This record gives sequence, structure tokens and C-alpha cells, in this order.
Amino acid sequence: MQRINIDREKCIGCLTCVTACTVSHECGESRNRVVIDSNLKEAPIFCRHCDLPECTFTCMTGAMHKNPETGFVEYDKEQCASCYMCIMACPFGVLKADRLKYKEIMKCNMCTHRTEDGSANPMCVEKCPMGAITVEEV
Repeated sequence: MQRINIDREKCIGCLTCVTACTVSHECGESRNRVVIDSNLKEAPIFCRHCDLPECTFTCMTGAMHKNPETGFVEYDKEQCASCYMCIMACPFGVLKADRLKYKEIMKCNMCTHRTEDGSANPMCVEKCPMGAITVEEV
């Protein structure tokens, strides 16, 4: 199973990962963000594809579900009731409503849309100039 790993010591807060996400998904907003933590250090925030994801437990329709093969938390917009319980349940504050496509949730899909078999790295990993964002096997 793959996960995005962030080395905060390498991050310079350039927002290239945010731009790469926006370009990859061809939309006006990214699925990740960079914030400043309490120590005034840049802190990239991405979906963690949790082992026990709160977003899936609160989803009443099954639109937010964990793929047992890949380990990714996936979102099916066709099943979504737009109750936003997943957004409220995420302990990391990663999920958000899509402002342009009303009633849809924006979340990281590890850029599986970039190739049919999902073998390409997420765009944020490929474009990070500092190598702060990597994909690791867990």
C-alpha cells in the first residue's frame, strides 16, 4: 500500500505541490494545502488515506470508502448525498466541498486518474522541487 510522505524539514513552502494538484485535476482548487504551524514552519497537509478513516465511518451512503486492494480512501460522487459528514469527521481537516461543482467533495485520489492503471506518481510528488514529498510503501 502506498502513502504520501512529507519531510517537513525539506519543505520551503513554495506551494508547487498545491499548484501541481490544481493542474492535475484541472480545477480551480487543490486537494492539498500548505499552512504555517505554531512554530512558524510550513506544514503541507494531504489526505492520509487513514487505516481507520473517520470519513468512511460517517458516510451514510458509502460514497467515501476504503479500497481494500490499494488502501486508498476513495470518493464516489454519484453516491454522495452531500451531507458533508466526511468533512466534519476528518481529524486532519483535509476534505472540503468543491466550490465550483456544488455538492461534490474534494479529496486526494493519489492522482490515479493520470494513468489507467494508477502507476504514475501523484503530481505533487513529481513536481516538488525540494523532494520533500515522496511516495512510500507501508
